[in-house]
Amino acid sequence: MAGETILIIDDEVNLRVTLAAILQRAGYTVTAVGHPTQALQSLTAGPFDLVFLDLQLPDMDGLTLLGELRRLYPEMPVLILTAHATLKSSIEAVRLGARDYLLKPLDPPQILSRVQEMLETQRHAQRRREIVAQIQALLAELQQLDQADGEQTPSDLLLAGLQAAVPSSRFLQRGPLTVDLHARSVLWEGAAVTLPPGAFDYLVTLVRHAPEPVTYTALVMQSQGYEVSRHEAQELARWRIHQLRQALERDPGQPQYIHTVRGIGYRLVI
Repeated sequence: MAGETILIIDDEVNLRVTLAAILQRAGYTVTAVGHPTQALQSLTAGPFDLVFLDLQLPDMDGLTLLGELRRLYPEMPVLILTAHATLKSSIEAVRLGARDYLLKPLDPPQILSRVQEMLETQRHAQRRREIVAQIQALLAELQQLDQADGEQTPSDLLLAGLQAAVPSSRFLQRGPLTVDLHARSVLWEGAAVTLPPGAFDYLVTLVRHAPEPVTYTALVMQSQGYEVSRHEAQELARWRIHQLRQALERDPGQPQYIHTVRGIGYRLVI
């Protein structure tokens, strides 16, 4: 965790100081501010590895600030701090790109566990993107050599051979859809599909159950790891399904593959 940076944005002085102390003792480099303007100033030098964001802030709505954070640094993970009274807003924040939320009062072991998990996920995602970019560059170079030498696309055979050498449990396959659980990547008819991290987890859940329907609560539990009410689950799932349809459907308004099962949840039919 050496060098990993965390920004806390919360106008409650006691909570801000306490949370900063917990994280600093764990070895993180922490910046703690109480005002949105201070937060944006802190971000001028570059992104943080993780941001804690309270939605009840002076002079700027927390959801508005979240939108600004997402605009500046789309890949920067944001963890919402919330009380039960603002739980609805927190669910909306997750729909708008926050990674998750924690309920106040905060439990130190839960905080450190969640931070470690999110930062590890972020590191792995970054490394996967680097590896995928390297592989794509090498395959593109290999295809150019194939064409120059008149070869019969040995690069395609090589890729197929690499996939065959990996245990089948790594890949989920449904028709033209291939999901790589280790690389957290998606192929649709052989072409790479870019998904937000949260949407990827929802797709995995749908694929594993396909073509059976998955209830809203089961979808959230299996994709995000926590229990919420049916109404909250429906709100959370709706945004992720929207993202999946935008990425996979020819006409997201008339989905062919990701079906709504009215009053129950969603199902994948391929």
